[in-house]
Amino acid sequence: MVLLYFKATLKLTFAQHFLQHNGLSRGFKSPFKSLKLFNTNTDFFLQVTPSSKIVGDLAQFMVQNNLTRAEVEERADELSFPQSVVEFLQGHVGIPHGGFPEPFRSKVLKSLPRIEGRPGASLSPMDFKTLEDGLRAAHGDDITPEDVMSAAMYPKVFQEFKEFTSNFGPVDCLSTRLFLDGPKIAEEFEVELERGKTLHIKALALGDLNKGGQREVFFELNGQLRSVLVKDTVAMKEMKFHPKAQKSIKGQVGAPMPGKVLEVKVKVGSKVEKGQPLCVLSAMKMETVVNSPVSGTVKAVHVEPEASLEGDDLILEIEE
Repeated sequence: MVLLYFKATLKLTFAQHFLQHNGLSRGFKSPFKSLKLFNTNTDFFLQVTPSSKIVGDLAQFMVQNNLTRAEVEERADELSFPQSVVEFLQGHVGIPHGGFPEPFRSKVLKSLPRIEGRPGASLSPMDFKTLEDGLRAAHGDDITPEDVMSAAMYPKVFQEFKEFTSNFGPVDCLSTRLFLDGPKIAEEFEVELERGKTLHIKALALGDLNKGGQREVFFELNGQLRSVLVKDTVAMKEMKFHPKAQKSIKGQVGAPMPGKVLEVKVKVGSKVEKGQPLCVLSAMKMETVVNSPVSGTVKAVHVEPEASLEGDDLILEIEE
């Protein structure tokens, strides 16, 4: 129990930084109060990976959209829940003690398929040797047994992780705050790459924004002055105005959370039914399928794949 409590506290601490990073900290006053709230909404089923991620995804979704438990249950048939929550209700991680909450489950899933019994019983056999060979061909020979297991269980997340580390190197030596928010000006910090190899870094100044949306960042590395060009993602969002969805108009579909557009499933003129998937968003390993709140015809599409959105940014308009 101590280990589970420690893991939950770590996850909530990270979630708190994530919410602050995305401007959502208004509903996250205390990790411990939040843990109680999240367990109430999920009837305290055992929280270890991946179930703890499901709870975190649902919590972030509720904070972003300012939803109470009663509102989540009442509007379950029209809300666009994170993909992990939907898959949990489908039975992808098993059946919780006491079964799934009804009618909540049926309102969320509608006609989606459900897995009855133990999910692993219906899985196809995994050829780990073939998987390992494929990973080595794609990422080099430094593939570990842990990498193979990660790719087997979370293929998409593992691929994104390898692409990220290929671009930015190992970032696990940074604290959560430094990783998400970056250092403050004049702040000094240390990065231990390995035993006996520590970098001493001090942030000095930020240059002006250039036409490419980049700033020159000046810093000291082990006492030596250095600089590097960094893309200012916050400034780039401000430079490009995106309209917001008006919540009073049901046909205007907004982003339920900040994230990147992975896929748009409809186009102008498409006929859609209430609850039909419209697009897929991704943020911090959490995928969310945005569903249609009404039946009608797609009048306008305001996003395309790879677009970065803030919460409530207008995705598309539907005419009933």
